[in-house]
Formats: sequence, C-alpha cells, structure tokens
Amino acid sequence: MNRIEKVNQAVEFMEANLTGNIDLDRIAEAIHYSKFYLHRVFTRTVGITIHDYLQRRRLTEAAKLLVFSNKSILDIALLAGYESQQAFTGVFTAMYKQPPSQYREQEKFYPLQLRYEFEGGMNRPAKKGYSAWEIVFATENDIPCWMKLVRLVVDGFPYLQEDEYIRVLKQKIETRQALILKDGETAAGILLFSQKEGNIDFLGTHPLYRGKGIPQALLDKVMGELLTGRDISITTYRKGDRADTGQRKEIMEMGFAEAELLVEFGYPTQRFIRSVENKNGARA
Repeated sequence: MNRIEKVNQAVEFMEANLTGNIDLDRIAEAIHYSKFYLHRVFTRTVGITIHDYLQRRRLTEAAKLLVFSNKSILDIALLAGYESQQAFTGVFTAMYKQPPSQYREQEKFYPLQLRYEFEGGMNRPAKKGYSAWEIVFATENDIPCWMKLVRLVVDGFPYLQEDEYIRVLKQKIETRQALILKDGETAAGILLFSQKEGNIDFLGTHPLYRGKGIPQALLDKVMGELLTGRDISITTYRKGDRADTGQRKEIMEMGFAEAELLVEFGYPTQRFIRSVENKNGARA
C-alpha cells in the first residue's frame, strides 16, 4: 500500500471521529501503521502534522456550525474537542482573528482546512521537473481540476469563499489572467494574476509536486512574458500568524520582500514585493 493510501486511511478515520478523543497513537492503531512512519508520511504529504490537521479541521467544522446552526458556542466548543468555551474561544480567535461570537454575527463561513483527499490510489507525479511541462492559459474546461487543487491548498489562504472564487476565476480565464501547469488531468500548479495592478492573486502547488520548482516556474512565466519590467506583489499571512502553514516562508524564498501591512476581508495580511531588479529568488 503506497503512502497516499495510508494518508487517505488516516484522514478517513479522523473525519469519522472529529468529535472524539483521538490522537496519533489511536489513528496509527486504527490503520495498523507505525505512528512514527505515519507522522512522517502524513506531514510530508499534507504539509502539516496530524495534530495541526485535526485542530484546523475541527475549527473549520466549528466555524460552519457557528454560521449555519443554532447550537450554543459552548456546545460547539465541546464538539470541537475543547473542555471549555474559554479554551475554544482562545484558539478560534488565534486562527480566525475574531472570537466565535463575532464570527457568527458576520454570517460568512470560510474554511481553515477542508477534508484532505486524493482521488483513489493517486501515484507519484509522472514527470520529474517543471522544465518538462508547459505553462498555459487556463480554460473553463480546467475549472474542475483547478478547484480540486484549490481545496487541497486552502490552508494557504487566509480567506476563501468558493462561490466568489469561482466567479473571479471565470473572469480571469476570460481575460487570460489564469495560468495552469498540468500533469495529465492533474493541476500541478495554478496562478491567478492581475495585469493592471501587477498582483499575484492566487498561487498554488499540488502537494505531490512540491520541491519541483513549480511556484518559481509560474512566477518566471508572469515576470518574464506577461508582466515584463514590473514589480510583482503578493499578499499572505502576517509574521507570527498561527494559521500560516509555511506560505510566508515560501514567498520570501522566491525573492519577495516584506511591504505594508493590510487588512483584507477583515483578515490581517501583509503585502510582499518581488522587484524586477531581483533576479535571485530561490527555486521553490
């Protein structure tokens, strides 16, 4: 059984027991796998630990209940695995940047972490490096595989509502501001940009294709052919944000420098700038 199947088994067990008292030991025992190997394989594949995945999934489901149910905050806290409303409020506020009561009042749900899954038995990438692939403008036929990737990397974006995202994606496709890099029918990398503002609006890499230089390849395509001679900006989490799973570090490794602090959709973020003179961005 390959590592993807083991990760999917672990996810299935966690999803069936989100309101229960489970940890790495129980998950490993349930899927008959060494907890040491499971920890390593899961973190390598998903990009976060099992502990972090559980916490983010439980908070996401709690956020959904806050918006779409009449359950009390205490009941939701207990379902999310917290022993008190106070403990739940502290963690929820750290991740969502507002207390549960305020989040409920806004009536707008967005996820920290969606269920993580690959389509049955997905194997290793067919190609070894991004130089073998062609980066092209996305079409509407690419929307299904594009959105599958978005759901896998939703943890990298502070605020994401699917309906609005798809509406914007269709506009970007129509105006040729959406790039995709595919391996067969799988979206290995995607990028939305704004021609007028010089912004990278969304940049995502399939977890199985990490370490192959795809983010840098997409950025090089934009800076070298589409937005030539211009500085490029991108926004991500602020320093110290507990919701950041590594996106800030990856952006800086590509040569982006810190710029002004922002608030987007009520969420505190920071803009980063990649200067056209900076040719030394590290390969991601």
